Amino acid sequence: QVQLLESGGGLVQAGESLRLSCAASGPPLTTRTMGWFRQAPGKEREFVAAITWSGGSTYYADSVKGRFTISRDNVHNTVYLQMNSLKPEDTAVYYCAAHSGGSVLVTPVRNYNYWGQGTQVTVSS
Repeated sequence: QVQLLESGGGLVQAGESLRLSCAASGPPLTTRTMGWFRQAPGKEREFVAAITWSGGSTYYADSVKGRFTISRDNVHNTVYLQMNSLKPEDTAVYYCAAHSGGSVLVTPVRNYNYWGQGTQVTVSS
């Protein structure tokens, strides 16, 4: 059974940075695309970023492009999300997820079959 555990969230001011980590336990996820999603109060969960198993391809939502960077360490089964120049609208619970592999699309929530519990990110203005 795969388990994903996010960490690194917190309260920061606008313009500051945070680095989220997602540690996977259980069967290795080295062959899976991994993604980060976020969900703000009253809103649907939305795609933030994804990275292929080799790290050779990365994908970002337009809202975070140029500010966030996704990376992975397959040796330690960990995925990271470096978030710079944070804005109040980035406030949300951030989730790590493992792609099911059944589709080439990386943005839909439905294409991920393992999820972490989430970590809260709050950005004050």
